[in-house]
Amino acid sequence: MLSESAIEVLNNTFGYKDFRSGQSDIINAILLKKNILAIMPTGAGKSLCYQIPAIINELKTIVISPLIALMDDQVNALKQNRVSAERLHSHMKEEENNEIWKNFCKGDIKILYMSPEALMRESKLKIIQGLNIGLFVIDEAHCISKWGHGFRKDYENLSKLKDFFPNSNICAFTATADKDTREDIVEKLTGGNCELFLQSLKRPNLSLSVHQKFSWKDQLLKFLTDKKKQSGIVYCLSRKNTETVAEFLNSNGFKSIAYHAGQNSNIRERNQNIFMTETGIVMAATIAFGMGIDKPDVRFVAHISLPTNIEEYYQEIGRAGRDGKSSDTMMIYGLDDLYQRRRFIEEGSSNEDHKRMDHRRLDALLAFCETAACRQVSLLGYFSEKIENCGVCDNCLNPPLLEDGTELAQIVLSAIYRVGQSFGSNYIIDVLMGVKSEKIINNHHDKIKTFGRGKEYKKKFWQSFMRQLISSNHIIINIKKYGIYEITKTGFQLLKSEREFKYKSIVITENSSKKKYKKDDEINIKDEELPLLQRLKELRLELAKKQNVPAFVVFADQTLMHIVETKPQTLDEMKQIIGIGPHKLEKYGKIFLDAMSS
Repeated sequence: MLSESAIEVLNNTFGYKDFRSGQSDIINAILLKKNILAIMPTGAGKSLCYQIPAIINELKTIVISPLIALMDDQVNALKQNRVSAERLHSHMKEEENNEIWKNFCKGDIKILYMSPEALMRESKLKIIQGLNIGLFVIDEAHCISKWGHGFRKDYENLSKLKDFFPNSNICAFTATADKDTREDIVEKLTGGNCELFLQSLKRPNLSLSVHQKFSWKDQLLKFLTDKKKQSGIVYCLSRKNTETVAEFLNSNGFKSIAYHAGQNSNIRERNQNIFMTETGIVMAATIAFGMGIDKPDVRFVAHISLPTNIEEYYQEIGRAGRDGKSSDTMMIYGLDDLYQRRRFIEEGSSNEDHKRMDHRRLDALLAFCETAACRQVSLLGYFSEKIENCGVCDNCLNPPLLEDGTELAQIVLSAIYRVGQSFGSNYIIDVLMGVKSEKIINNHHDKIKTFGRGKEYKKKFWQSFMRQLISSNHIIINIKKYGIYEITKTGFQLLKSEREFKYKSIVITENSSKKKYKKDDEINIKDEELPLLQRLKELRLELAKKQNVPAFVVFADQTLMHIVETKPQTLDEMKQIIGIGPHKLEKYGKIFLDAMSS
């Protein structure tokens, strides 16, 4: 039973009538002096879970936080509620830090926020050992784990707290931690002496969508069509991107501002205040923005490039819909984004083990992007949580068509193998499409068996298809060798017909200036003919499935469009269609003639 004092603090200090789901159980465990690890989704109110016990507790509380901005926001909010709280960090003047530290030691300050670097200094620890600290709170606790996505060496030192302060309560909180990370946190912070609170990470009010990147400007504007007076965040890959996006949105009738780590701190603070206090602002930001932001009415979050990993993606989309109302998320990404992310990992300062883990996390994100399953099921499955289909993501609303891509995959893998596994995406696609570039001719790769085998498909198709091969781990990108494509063990199995490959049907969106479905200047499809074209495509897919072959093996798109344009009535007329030889005429001619007349 939760104490009356906790309810009183909730009502009278913070002004809330009721606890959110799971909060009271965590607060009760802390008040009973139990060590805890709480995994709570973004927006679930984790700060109240330790702030209320800290206010009730007669002893002092130290909160370890990784970000200065997060410390400032939480301390300022506590002060607004007349809670005796302060923070120590490097952006404050030395005399101010000294005065705060002196007041904390005297007992005038109840809750003190610190960075792990400041806390774990030997000189500080000796003083703190004599201060009767009742509670240590580790926020963003995944940073302590070598398996966590944001591992920090200074966080790892927090594992010594249980030895320095055996009588103090240690409580850890994070929004994202898979099973291995959770076990590592519990062992390091408490030696296994810990109660785990694992809340569902499901956010049923968020609709998730992921798209291949064709034109980020067109795709972003389409996403924002009905959101002109709403608040939202657009996450960008670089500082320069944020400025470009903000300028683009402003020129298209939105109110947008940029936020990134390269800005002067006064500018960042001003822009954050504008976003927090005004409505209808779109923040174009790098990942430097968002942690600790408690704006309830963020109606959308868009990523115009690939996020860092699946954990950070979850945290970033979690900034939408914190009021529980329906909110939209969208991610668009391309192969260039993937290459950049791989490069960032390889050029980072982490050791080889952590780089390998970061690559695996990126692989998991890529698999999420390319999945044909429910987005929520796929996302939460990464964190070992099983749920039913959400019913509101793009895959639930418009289930993608799965096609047999075994033969196409073999063409791609053969091309990679025959060029010596020594080239990247663009070169491989040029080989597939039969482009006689100077480089390809000089390398004699216009002579290989797979040269031109994929010319009936557009470059965008091959880019998407190869992403799905990458997400299925049949191809890897070797960053150390400048992004060349290499075939994995399963890729070779696929190449040898020892396994099959199913891929999500790829729809190539043409630019609005181009006529829909127009593939060749000699073929013109009218709008009223599109239903017939679709009917023939469905027939082609049915025939292909029966034979367990890709759809293009039956007829290419160009052939179907030529049929629709000329509307043959006899087998002799059908014989004149592009791509129909004697064998295909005999095998499919009558079937398609019947479909035309039905």
